[in-house]
Amino acid sequence: MLKPVDFSGRPFHFIGIGGIGMSGIAHILAKKGLTVTGSDIAPNRITRQLEQLGVRIFQGHELHNIDVAAQPQVVCSSAIHPHNVELQTALTHNLPILHRSDVLAALMAQFYSIAVAGTHGKTTTSSLIGFLLLQAGLDPTIVVGGEVDTWEGNARLGQSQYLVAEADESDGSLVRFAPKIGVVTNIELDHPDHYSSLEQVISTFQHFGRQCETLVACVDCHNVRHNLQGTITYGLEQPADYTAHHILYTAEGTRAEVWERGRPQAVIQLRILGKHNLLNTLAAIGVARHLGVSWQVITAALPLFSGAKRRFEWKGSYNGITFIDDYAHHPSEIRATLASARLHRQHQVVAIFQPHRYSRTQALLQEFAHAFADADRVVITDIYGAGESNPYQISGADVAAAVGKVHPAVSYQPRLSDVQAFLVKYLSPGDLAVFLGAGNLNQIITPTLEAIAQAGAWVG
Repeated sequence: MLKPVDFSGRPFHFIGIGGIGMSGIAHILAKKGLTVTGSDIAPNRITRQLEQLGVRIFQGHELHNIDVAAQPQVVCSSAIHPHNVELQTALTHNLPILHRSDVLAALMAQFYSIAVAGTHGKTTTSSLIGFLLLQAGLDPTIVVGGEVDTWEGNARLGQSQYLVAEADESDGSLVRFAPKIGVVTNIELDHPDHYSSLEQVISTFQHFGRQCETLVACVDCHNVRHNLQGTITYGLEQPADYTAHHILYTAEGTRAEVWERGRPQAVIQLRILGKHNLLNTLAAIGVARHLGVSWQVITAALPLFSGAKRRFEWKGSYNGITFIDDYAHHPSEIRATLASARLHRQHQVVAIFQPHRYSRTQALLQEFAHAFADADRVVITDIYGAGESNPYQISGADVAAAVGKVHPAVSYQPRLSDVQAFLVKYLSPGDLAVFLGAGNLNQIITPTLEAIAQAGAWVG
């Protein structure tokens, strides 16, 4: 059941405001002129952007961060521990405590909302929809799970009736959203810390689907096709309302002829790579066409979209070595990302992977083992726990051993410093180094590039 949210002027305090989901909502509230404060363990680029909007940011979690006299609404996510001192302060003083999904759902209710759900592809698809609506002059409000250069962050406040938001299923809060348009990109088990089975995940998406006035569904996904009834469908392998033919995938992008309900309509050019991003684009096109956006606007806009940060994001090159950062942390995502990397056929693809969460690693270990076929070399580091305990006693060494049973070139480097040292010695001109994971692996990309440049010698 949704908790009431007061947007009439009562202040908000966000515990963990620097997170990608929390900060986007805080951005919208601040831009709407509401008083917003927040705390996080360490500052980052997003918290600095919020400070520029007038948000007061506290470093660390302390009792005095909450102005109890102002009676703020306290917002937290599922990542906040029940014993967090600020959460306990809010409970002691009987302050309203809201989950981030309560606030997002309440915002959705004020707009003609478009919510993008799915195990993979949410950020790219929601960003694409927002971008197309912007290019069409529809001026949407946008809240997504990644940073996009077009609106210089993960959120923007528009002046129209439209809201585009990413809807997260990880903690079950997806059932709180009732958008005008819902999108489901795919369904897999990705959060065994919350769900005990795939059937539970499917049930959550079915609940979400029933609450959408219009449901845009990817029929290429078996679990979507057999468990949801899409109002609008898209796919490449199954009959669908939106599909594509004469597809050409290259290292520079994708070219395809898009069909709408059985008829060819337009040839599109994309800068984002791979089959998975063509599917994400078809979803965005389905939403845009439902809202009356012309094919002329769509075909002109798509070549301009460069994607969200940490989605096959180019981070730099030196002497022919190219560094790519990607958020992929599920076996299906890794396969899709490395298939895109393989389009760069002149390169050796080196996949550097940091497993994310002990529960996910344990549950999907055998799937991870078979996810790296498109890499020439795989480097595995230890697991980023994301605050989880490790009752399974699983480590990155177990992942490396599992991958090593089916892949001929696997190296285990337990610490990030070990990864960096290995790459400095191993990488050679022409290599494509793809950093994969949702943890802190990407922190070593720039130092590794700089160390290679400083070394000036190549060992292959």
